Amino acid sequence: MRLDDEAESQHVEDRRGGFGGLGGKSIGIGTVIIALAASYFFGIDPMLIMQGASVLQGSGPQQQQQQQQANRPPATDQMTVFTRKVLGNTERTWQHIFETELNRRYAPPTLVLFSGATPTACGTGQSAMGPFYCPGDQKVYIDLAFYDELRKRFGAGGDFAQAYVIAHEIGHHVQNLLGVSEKVDAARRRMGEAQFNQLSVRMELQADCLAGVWAATAQRANQQLLEPGDIEEGLKAAAAIGDDRLQRQSQGYVVPEAFTHGSSEQRVRWLRRGIESGDVRKCDTFAAREP
Repeated sequence: MRLDDEAESQHVEDRRGGFGGLGGKSIGIGTVIIALAASYFFGIDPMLIMQGASVLQGSGPQQQQQQQQANRPPATDQMTVFTRKVLGNTERTWQHIFETELNRRYAPPTLVLFSGATPTACGTGQSAMGPFYCPGDQKVYIDLAFYDELRKRFGAGGDFAQAYVIAHEIGHHVQNLLGVSEKVDAARRRMGEAQFNQLSVRMELQADCLAGVWAATAQRANQQLLEPGDIEEGLKAAAAIGDDRLQRQSQGYVVPEAFTHGSSEQRVRWLRRGIESGDVRKCDTFAAREP
């Protein structure tokens, strides 16, 4: 991708540095175990316990902030700048789509950079969860170490593969703004787990398709944005994180009923549809007979 001329987004919150993106001193493993036990048995947010432990260790708010800033990677490091530029492009692209095609106003989300774990309106976010979007606070959360995991564990490196990850989460924000998330959440309360998994798959595949729409629209606006091989990188990333492939890697067999994001074939197909059509209306995975 050629991002040299792209303006960086200003909607980025950097929580990196300190334990779990909360700042302050490192917390002992004993405290972590107690926090997790309290979460499991009593439903207590483990972050509350770890924050309290940090205070007991004599680290006040001002001290925590200073330590967090000292541990935080520079805002000018390559991956941070890349993420800011991709996010900035999604803002401009979706603003154009919303105004010209949907007759709506696009309100950009905030992207939160964190390491380890961080509090969100959807509960405690953890790096192990991978990048995710929380409709409760309209924020995208990402630990940039996921880019390395994408390359090393899933064999899906490249800058457009990384951009696809961001664009997919922005796709969830678009769903939230268009009311799709609210309808799916309401349906959740009327369904069993297996039924809702099927609905979740359609939700995720639509986000893939919307990521493709972003790429196509951004390329039309800037013919120099995508380079040869970029699209293939994105499709390879989509295939690498399909439910069937992840299940086969982790447990040696596939359980389609447990899919929540879609198979590799489905994810590639819907991302490709968004790229080839560049049309939001082509991303109605809920109306499709088969996702």
